[in-house]
Amino acid sequence: QVELVESGGGLVQPGGSLGLSCAASGTILSLTNLGWYRQAPGKEREMVATITGGGSTKYADSVKGRFTISRDNAKRTVYLQMNSLKPEDTAIYYCHADLLGNFKYWGQGTQVTVSS
Repeated sequence: QVELVESGGGLVQPGGSLGLSCAASGTILSLTNLGWYRQAPGKEREMVATITGGGSTKYADSVKGRFTISRDNAKRTVYLQMNSLKPEDTAIYYCHADLLGNFKYWGQGTQVTVSS
């Protein structure tokens, strides 16, 4: 029943900005931690940013100061605003949900490509 659908990916030049959205259904968002992960070709999937139901955030060191994660439970959406993008940010970005710390779900992913 839980479904996560990402949108907003695309091609952007280095130094540019891009905003990602993830629409969630089938879960009680107030009890759900949300996050964004990414996977570059040939690399392991890594955490980019997470946000708890109470609004506490964590960021990977590589994106701290450039990316901002936020959520709107009324809209059932989690966002990732990406600024000052670098070529190394190129990856498939996945939305993640963790219900009660035990039930984990993934979106299908959206491609972000940073290139001149």
